[in-house]
Amino acid sequence: MKLVWLIVVAAGVAGALAGLKTGAAPGPWEKPAADLAEQVAEILGPGQARLTIRNLSTIPTDEIPAIRRLLEQDLKTHGVLGSGAESANAIRVTLSENARERLWVAEVVEGNETRVAMVQVEPGAAQQVEPAGGLTLRKQTVLTASDAVLAMLETPDNLVAVEPEEIVLYGHALAGWQEQKRVGIGQRHPLARDPRGVIAPSPDGEGFTASLAGMVCTGSYQTAQPVGEWTVHCRESDDPWTIVQTPVTQTGGAIQGTATQMDLSVTPVKAFYNAARNYFTGVVTPSLGVDLPPFYTAAQVIRSASNAPLLLNGIDGKVQIVENGVLKPVAGARDWGSDFAALRTGCGAGTQIVVSGSGAAETDSLRAFELPAQEAVPASAPLAMGGTVTALWTAPGGKAVLAVVRGTGDQYEVDRVTALCN
Repeated sequence: MKLVWLIVVAAGVAGALAGLKTGAAPGPWEKPAADLAEQVAEILGPGQARLTIRNLSTIPTDEIPAIRRLLEQDLKTHGVLGSGAESANAIRVTLSENARERLWVAEVVEGNETRVAMVQVEPGAAQQVEPAGGLTLRKQTVLTASDAVLAMLETPDNLVAVEPEEIVLYGHALAGWQEQKRVGIGQRHPLARDPRGVIAPSPDGEGFTASLAGMVCTGSYQTAQPVGEWTVHCRESDDPWTIVQTPVTQTGGAIQGTATQMDLSVTPVKAFYNAARNYFTGVVTPSLGVDLPPFYTAAQVIRSASNAPLLLNGIDGKVQIVENGVLKPVAGARDWGSDFAALRTGCGAGTQIVVSGSGAAETDSLRAFELPAQEAVPASAPLAMGGTVTALWTAPGGKAVLAVVRGTGDQYEVDRVTALCN
């Protein structure tokens, strides 16, 4: 009789424990772990792979082992088993977040091929995103104008501003830059609502090439004249625009932790512009080995002296990066506006991306981000711009970015934005 009673009690306890287990509320990481494991298994198929996890979020460090166990268990149910460092397959999971969401991104490496899976994770407590690189952005007004400025270039003795209909040339004066000459572009194409332009210095630094919709203008400064004189010629052209300028010499700190001078052997990139609209078609030269989507903005993220992947902001709002012939999505960029530019500060990773905000135009701001892999991590606090950022590009040399800001009364100013390392 005692034996029967013990069996009944044991059965009851086991049943109660089973009931507790099946009825327990799932933890916050169970669903994202299961979803991510399912996506990874669809890419990799049954087999072995080495799993690594990097935490760039505010998830406490002591919770990472539990997340790892969940991923390992869920992968195992799909036939993906953990292996040592000798495996040719790898699953690199990054836990990242921005002010609005958490994203888990898995880079699935199979031989020489890398594919990406990602899941959005429900936010827990209010997230506090701390700047990762410790930068402070600061701005200085270079030029004010009553007409829209599409692009601008400073030479040793002059300043060239590109407006929708004219090239405006400035010279030094006691009160700053003083307008000296205007040259009509002779634009024969209807301009888009938000026209765009780029300008690049000539190799000798004394001239320029400016590209606009269906037009190109070249200028040279004749120093042999008593007071100097500009010669500017404009013509129709459908040639590609220079979106990444010629390599510069990086000094000072920071690429891969060095403090030495290094030449950046990065190939300049040109892109074909859709003159009837206001974006690039996705066709670039030289080819990057992958079909690119149409995009508004591009910048090179310098990771080393020979590795500078191209960052794109597509017309569909997706931010992607091209590296080693593979187009990959970037997590943590949902709050980005349509404009960004590379800034070589020597702080942190060496190069940051300065991005306009996606909020209300009258409260536009700029913020620096780093891209340690395929996720954007804030590297500075937002810098209020006092108006709408209408254009943003990297200044020659890479140590500053230039921003065009439309303020009240449709007045424009061009600000030079630099960074201080904290």
